Amino acid sequence: MPRRPSAPVRLPRVQRLDFAILAALGAMAALPVAAQTAPAAEPAVTTLEVVKVTARKREESLQDVPVAVTALTAEQLDKLAIKDLGDLQGQVPNLTIYAARGSNTTITTFIRGVGQADPLWGVDPGVGIYFDDVYIARPQGALLDVYDVQRVEVLRGPQGTLYGKNTVGGAVKYVSKPLPQQTEGQVTLAIGSYGQVTAKGAAGTAVNDGQIRFRLAGASLNRDGYGKNLTDGSPVSDQNTTSGRFSAGWFPTGSTFSAQVSADRTQDASHMRGFQRLNVSPFDPAKTPPMASRYDIASGMPNANRTTSEGESLTLNWAANDAWSLKYILAHRESDTSTSIDFDGLPNKIADVRAEYHDSSQSHEVQAIYEGQSSSGIVGVYYFDGHAGGTVRNNFFNLSFGTTNGTVFTKGKAIFGDWSWRFTPQFSVSTGLRYTDESKRAVVLNQAFSNDQFSGAPIAVPANFDSSRSVTNTSPRLSLEYKASNAVKLYTTASRGFKSGGYNIRANTTAFPS
Repeated sequence: MPRRPSAPVRLPRVQRLDFAILAALGAMAALPVAAQTAPAAEPAVTTLEVVKVTARKREESLQDVPVAVTALTAEQLDKLAIKDLGDLQGQVPNLTIYAARGSNTTITTFIRGVGQADPLWGVDPGVGIYFDDVYIARPQGALLDVYDVQRVEVLRGPQGTLYGKNTVGGAVKYVSKPLPQQTEGQVTLAIGSYGQVTAKGAAGTAVNDGQIRFRLAGASLNRDGYGKNLTDGSPVSDQNTTSGRFSAGWFPTGSTFSAQVSADRTQDASHMRGFQRLNVSPFDPAKTPPMASRYDIASGMPNANRTTSEGESLTLNWAANDAWSLKYILAHRESDTSTSIDFDGLPNKIADVRAEYHDSSQSHEVQAIYEGQSSSGIVGVYYFDGHAGGTVRNNFFNLSFGTTNGTVFTKGKAIFGDWSWRFTPQFSVSTGLRYTDESKRAVVLNQAFSNDQFSGAPIAVPANFDSSRSVTNTSPRLSLEYKASNAVKLYTTASRGFKSGGYNIRANTTAFPS
């Protein structure tokens, strides 16, 4: 389902005020009248912007990359009114992306029909989400707000060679704006119907001759709900999101070394959209008809959602010479989500679920990048250590009560390389390979209770296990490229990705032992 209603009559009317632009217009209005009567200048020649991407983890022109990639610049994202990654749906070919049920920030992503709909911690996604080259391992909190962004890249097809596991469908890369070399800033305010107030801003500066650079960016998105929960009067599909990001860097004069740190945090307390019945439920003795409004619901649970996500990273860059450069990325990310999901759409307790999620991860990546006359490429190593878990409380017909508890621990390491050879000015070959070794451990305890407080001694234990598994994978890639002209490039690519295996956290191992 889309994150916001599609009916034009209910969409908010937005008025946008960009203070940087307003200041420029004010300056223009103050020009002398004589300047307005000057002869018109010759029309400027329109040229296509050269878009740089990092689809192969090294900066290249979009037209030179043998990858099916769509790159949207900051200007394009602004013109398309992209407020978060979910708004990319309908703007990028082969991409399906939206908020999962029970949340406004848990992402569900498919590329070319390949992805993962279940957000539970036992399984991994099929499309990778990357924030400034850092992998966001879990879908909770991954539906990022788009602000202070340089571009968004969507890579279609398996990306296992350079990006590793869980990119069988592709990858979505969010690239924030770089640190400034001079003082700059911008504030944008948008107001609209349904009480919408959206404020986004960024400011940065450089001191000590540009050796020390800072940037601070933030966004506040607020809007009333499109509908109501008729059971308790709470709003439906409103927005209450706050996000901030800080980065700083050291670029010593006369050195090819640089260091950058960044931290970001997002809090979302929006009331998500609810379950909308199309017909009378066979489990409802009152035979309650569907809602007259497509935006109202009648849920027996509070339509509440709370998500907090944050991350920190350290990036070191060093150019050893004109051909070789090294890059190291250390990152930590975590998120917490608490949400309610009413699967029946009725005030009755038929299928009500309360879910709490938590995840934390740390990663290290070292890259060696080469750029020569006839060849270029990258080799690197990667390490990941994370865990994800939570508790799900299920109430079925107000008669059956159960909890799903557990945590999955994941450790993985990989070595990879990707190289391109230019045999002639027109013909080149690219090949890559990645080897991954990953281990997982799942600790699961599922219990049944006799009351809706989920208290006291359990009346049954459907699952209680501690299991581990390890897997290795080799993901190759091969591309043949031919530059037919300055405007036409032909290529064919064969690549492989792999999706990390998982555990059925909902399993009833008592009834179906392994």
